Formats: sequence, C-alpha cells, structure tokens
Amino acid sequence: MNQVEGLHHLAIATANMKEQIEFFTDKLGMELVALYWMHGVPNTWHGFLRLNDESAIAFVSNPGIGKVPVEFGVTHAGNASANCARGTMQHLALKVKSHDEILAMRDRLRAKGVPAVGPVDHGMCVSIYFAGPENLALELSYSREPINQEAWIDPEVVELAGISPEELARYKQPEDFAPQGGKVPQPGPEGPGPHLANYPPGLYEQVLAAPDELIWNSVDNQPPVKPKTP
Repeated sequence: MNQVEGLHHLAIATANMKEQIEFFTDKLGMELVALYWMHGVPNTWHGFLRLNDESAIAFVSNPGIGKVPVEFGVTHAGNASANCARGTMQHLALKVKSHDEILAMRDRLRAKGVPAVGPVDHGMCVSIYFAGPENLALELSYSREPINQEAWIDPEVVELAGISPEELARYKQPEDFAPQGGKVPQPGPEGPGPHLANYPPGLYEQVLAAPDELIWNSVDNQPPVKPKTP
C-alpha cells in the first residue's frame, strides 16, 4: 500500500521572495497562505503558496542565497529538457484537471506576457511549458487516467538502468512494512544513510543524538499572527 499519497510541499530557494510570490499569485492564481521566519534557521524566511488544503509550493529565502552563482547546466536546467546537477530540481510540473483548464492557464500566462509552449500530448499526460522567476523551469499537466505501469515501463530503459526482473517486480509493488509504533531508534551518523548534508561541523551528530521528544519540542510552532475570531 502506497502511504505517500501526495505532495505536502516542495521547497525552492529564492533570492527574491516578493518576486516569486508575485509570479505565483498573479500569473498562476495561487494563494499565499504562509510567510514567516523559518523555524530553526537563522535569518531565513519561509513562504507557502497553496496548491490545495494539503499541498503547497514553498520558498526559502535569506541574504546568502543571492550570493550563490547561477550556472546553467550546473545549478539550473533553464528548461524541462536541459541538464542540471544530480540531486537538484530539474523542473516542476503542477497539476490541473482537464484540457479546458490547461488552455485556460495558457491563456492566463500569455495574457500576462509569459510565453507558454504547448499543449504537448505525451500520452501519459498533457503538458504546457513556461519559465518562472530565477530561471525556474515550470510545467502544467493533467492525465486523462491513472498511469498504467504495464504500458509505460519500457523494458529497454529498465535494462539501461541496470534493473533486474526481480528488482522491477519489487519496484512495481514495494513490500509492506509493519510499523513499530514509532519505537525504531535513530541510526547514527555511521549508518548507511543517505545522510543530510551541509550542516555546521558537529551539528548533524548532535541532531541525530537528540531524543525524538526534544526534536518535537524544538521550535515555537505558534503562528506569527493570532487570527481574529468571527
């Protein structure tokens, strides 16, 4: 059973929070639902733009981000078919419901001066392509029906990826896992990982050694503004 059932948020670095908010609200019609100091991260803002009640696109901003040099083919792809460094976001595809909606969004983008290419019928989905601020490569897509794994897993690509028949069967139907009530202990930094990176020296080890209860209570989780009651 697939317990990962959707996107909660995808965090994107920005050197200009206002520019990103302006684009996603004006050009795409998304609502700003949160903008606050990022918990536990000095001098850093976090902004959330609503996809639905459970999903958002998030932005992370601080003065240091603007000092990181942009290099196409390294830090950014620039479009949905170009290269960027492994482990970075190549492009972001957002979902719409139908062909009428994708055409309506293309109209909105073009009316606001944003070139939008497509639709392209990929079979498994239909997409348009456009750019966002700071060289984001963006896409809007819909699928007519759920993706059929028997039709869209290419044996040639499976072989090129070095995937055995046994591995493919496991990937198509991952094994179940019996939860243990949250009692599995934290692996240490010497464990196989992968591990989070780019912490100050020694901090990652401290985080892994901290009791889960301490992590739970480690931030002030109250909203920065108390909503007015009706």
